[in-house]
Amino acid sequence: MILILVAVLVILVYYYGTRNHDYWAKRNVKHDPPVFLFGNNFKGFFGRQSFTQVANDLYNRFPNEKVVGYYRGSTPELYIRDPDIVRDILSNDFPYFHPRGVGRNPDVEPLLANVFHGDGDLWKLTRQRLTPAFTTARLKAMFPLVVRCAGRLQGAARAAAARPGAGAVNARELMARFTTEFIAACGFGVDTNSLGDEDSHFRKIGKLMLDRPLPVIIKFMLWEIFPVLRSHIHVFDQRLDEVFFDFVKNIREARQCKPSDRHDFIDLLLELEARGKIVGESIEHHNPDGTPMTVDMEMDLKMMVAQVFIFFGAGFETSSSATSYTLHQLAFNPELQTKIQLEIDEVLRKYDNKLCYDAVAEMKLLSMAFKEAMRMFPSLGVLTRVCARPYTFSQLGLSVDPGVRIVIPLQALQNDEKYYDNPQEFRLERFSPEEIKKRHKYVYLPFGDGPRACIGSRLGEMQSLAGLAAVLQACRVAPAPTTLREPPVDSSSNIVQIVKGGLPLQLSVRSQ
Repeated sequence: MILILVAVLVILVYYYGTRNHDYWAKRNVKHDPPVFLFGNNFKGFFGRQSFTQVANDLYNRFPNEKVVGYYRGSTPELYIRDPDIVRDILSNDFPYFHPRGVGRNPDVEPLLANVFHGDGDLWKLTRQRLTPAFTTARLKAMFPLVVRCAGRLQGAARAAAARPGAGAVNARELMARFTTEFIAACGFGVDTNSLGDEDSHFRKIGKLMLDRPLPVIIKFMLWEIFPVLRSHIHVFDQRLDEVFFDFVKNIREARQCKPSDRHDFIDLLLELEARGKIVGESIEHHNPDGTPMTVDMEMDLKMMVAQVFIFFGAGFETSSSATSYTLHQLAFNPELQTKIQLEIDEVLRKYDNKLCYDAVAEMKLLSMAFKEAMRMFPSLGVLTRVCARPYTFSQLGLSVDPGVRIVIPLQALQNDEKYYDNPQEFRLERFSPEEIKKRHKYVYLPFGDGPRACIGSRLGEMQSLAGLAAVLQACRVAPAPTTLREPPVDSSSNIVQIVKGGLPLQLSVRSQ
C-alpha cells in the first residue's frame, strides 16, 4: 500500500511539475525543451540569470523567429521579436493585454496595490486619478525643488572632484542619492540630505527595496512555481511595509488629512482621498449587452501607501540608472561630452546661469545623449503583459490563452543592428528628429507605450536632465582605473537592471 501511495505521489508531482510543457509544441512555436518543475528558467529562479539576460539570450538565439516560446516553471511565456506585434500588444489590441503581470497578491503584499504592479480595475481606476499629477503645470510647479536638489548635486560632484587625491566616484550611487533627495522633496515634502549623507534614512530604504538576498530569491521562485502558495507568500522584506505605512501615516496626520501648500505627491493623494470613491468603467467586467460595468474604489490609507511606495521606488532607481549610464558613456566619448557641455554653457547664459524648466528644455544635445544611453541600457530591460482573454496573432495564425505571459525584450530590440547601425556605438544623431521619423516607433520603448506607458516619464526625464546638466556644467567625467567599458549586470536582478559593483568614474572640476 505504501509503495502504491508513493508511486501515486511521484506521478502527481511529476504531472504538476510538467503541466503545460507541451503548450508551445502544440502551437509549433520554437522553444528550448523544458525540464521538470523549472521549465526553462532554472538559472533565473536561482539568481544566475536576470530577466533581461534571459530575454536577450532568446532574442539573439532565434534571429529568424517573430516569437519564441519559454516556460517559467510550467507557465508558458511568449517572447516577441517583431515590432509590429509589439505595437499590437501595447496599443492596438491593448484590451487583450491590459495586465502587466509583475504584481502579486495585494492582500498579502499591500505595497503592490499600486499603479505599476496593479492589474485590471485596480490599475485602471488608480491610473485615472493619478494622471493629473503629471501635467505640464504641475511639473513646472515642482521645478524649483528640482533646481534645489540639482544645486546640491553639483556641489557634491564639485567637492568630490576637488578633494585632494580624490579617487573614483561611484556615479551610480551619486545619482541615486540625487534622485532619492529629489523624490523625497517633490513627492513627500521631506528634506533628506541624501547628497550630504550617503547613509541617510531614505537612501537606506532605497537600497532595501532593491536588495535581493537568498531568502527573497527563494520565496520568489516558490511563488512562481507553486501558484497554490501565492496566497501565503510575502516575497518582499516586510520591513518595507512597516517603513512606508508609518511614513505615510505620520505625514497624513501631520497634515491633518488634508492637502498642505507644498503641492507634492502626498498632497495629491490627500486630494484624491477627500474626493471620495474613484468611479469608472471596468476593464474586467461587462454587462450582458457587452458594455463595461461601473466600478469604484476608495483611495484609503492602504492605497495611498502603495502609490507612495512605487513613486519612490520606480522614480529613484530608473532615473539613477539612466543618468549614471549617460555619464559612463560620455566618459568614454570626450568629444561628445565637450559638445554637450558647451551647449549647457550657452543655454544657461541665456538664463543668468541658472537652471530652470525652459533652460533644460533647450538642451537638445543633452536630451539626445540621455535617450541614446537609455537605448543602450534601459533601466527596465523587458516589458511584460499577460493575455487577459483568448487572442489570435493575425500575422502568425497563433492563438494563445488567458494567463500566457507576453515578454517584450526591450533591450534586445533597442540593440538590434537591424534597427540601429552599429548599435554598440554611442551616437547622439540617432535621436535627431529626422532619424526618429525614419525608425519604427516600437523599437525604442524605455518608457513603454500605450495606455500602460510610464505615467511619470516626463517627470523622470525632467529631473534626470537637470541632474546631468548640473554635474556636466561643473565637472568633466572620465574613466577611472577600475572602470569597465561594459559594466556587468547583477544576474539576480529582476525587472529593473542593476549594475554589479556600480559605475566608478573620475571627476575633475571644469575650468570655466
